[in-house]
Amino acid sequence: MIVVTGAAGFIGSCLVSRLNKAGYTNIVVVDDFSKTEKDQNLDGKMMLAKVGRSSFLKWLADFGSEVEFIFHIGARTDTTEFNKAIFDELNLSYSKDVWNACVRFNIPLVYASSAATYGLGEFGYSDDHANVLKLKPLNPYGDSKNDFDKWVLEQDETPPFWAGLKFFNVYGPNEYHKGRMASVIFHAFRNISASGEMKLFRSHNPNFTDGGQLRDFVYVKDVVEVCVFLMEQQPESGIYNLGSGKARTFLDLATNTFKAMEKEANISFIDTPADIRDKYQYFTEADMSKMLNAGYTGGFHSLEEGVEDYVTNYLLGEKYY
Repeated sequence: MIVVTGAAGFIGSCLVSRLNKAGYTNIVVVDDFSKTEKDQNLDGKMMLAKVGRSSFLKWLADFGSEVEFIFHIGARTDTTEFNKAIFDELNLSYSKDVWNACVRFNIPLVYASSAATYGLGEFGYSDDHANVLKLKPLNPYGDSKNDFDKWVLEQDETPPFWAGLKFFNVYGPNEYHKGRMASVIFHAFRNISASGEMKLFRSHNPNFTDGGQLRDFVYVKDVVEVCVFLMEQQPESGIYNLGSGKARTFLDLATNTFKAMEKEANISFIDTPADIRDKYQYFTEADMSKMLNAGYTGGFHSLEEGVEDYVTNYLLGEKYY
C-alpha cells in the first residue's frame, strides 16, 4: 500500500492522479474529508481506501506493516494564520508521529517542507543541511516547517529512506478550493476573466521595477514527477529543494496568463499593503543542484509552458488533473 496524506488537497490529489497514471492503484488517501469543497479533486481516481486525518495515526499503528511508502503532503498551509498552536499540532507534532511510525514499521517517507522556511532569503536558497539551523521564516507556517526539518536532522533513528521537499511557488490544476491561498496564476486568471485586467504589487525596493519581483514558480505536474522519482529510485536521504530552478517576474506571469487566454495584456500596479511590505519577498529561486545530482532528469516546465497548459487544459474548462 502507498499512503498519501493531504490527498484531497492541491498537490496531494495531483500526486494520486500521477500515481494512477504510473499504474499504482493500491493507494490509501488520508485527509479531512469533511471539507466537501475538495471532493472533486479525487473524483474518478483509483484508490484502496479513505482514512480520515484524525483516525490515520491509529490506522497506521494497526496496518503499518502493510504500508510500502508514505507521502506526507498534508499540512496546514495558511501563511496568514498566526495561531502557533495550530501549526504545532498539525504540522509539527502530527508529522513527528508519522515519522516515528515510519521508523517503527520501516516505511520510506517523503514529506512536504516549504520554501517558506527561507524567510527573506538572507541566507540564500541552498538546501544544504548546514543551512537549516540558520533560517529565519517570516510566519508561524514557515516556522513549523523549519522546526520539523530541524527535528528530522537531529534524529538517530530514521526511515529506510526519507526526503523532505521544500516546495517553492507551486501552481496548477486542482487548486480551485484554496481561496486566497491559491497561486497567483489562478488569481490572475479569475481577475482577467472578471475584469479584463490584472493588478500587480508595485515595487517598494529600488533594486526592482514594478512587476519585476522574482519568484520560482514550479508547475505541480513537475512536483509530482519528482515525488514518483523519489519513491521509485530512493536516492540519498535528505532535505531537497523543489522549484523550477529559474526565478521569473510577476510581469512574466501576468503577461503569459493573458496570452494563454488569448487576451490583450492590461496590467496596472497597486501599492503593496503596508502590513506585509517589510516581509515581502522580492526574490526566490531554488538551488536544484542536489536534486539533479541525485539523478533526477525529468526536467521542468518553463513558466510559458506551464501557464499555457494550466490555463488552456484546466482553468478554461474548470477541469481537474
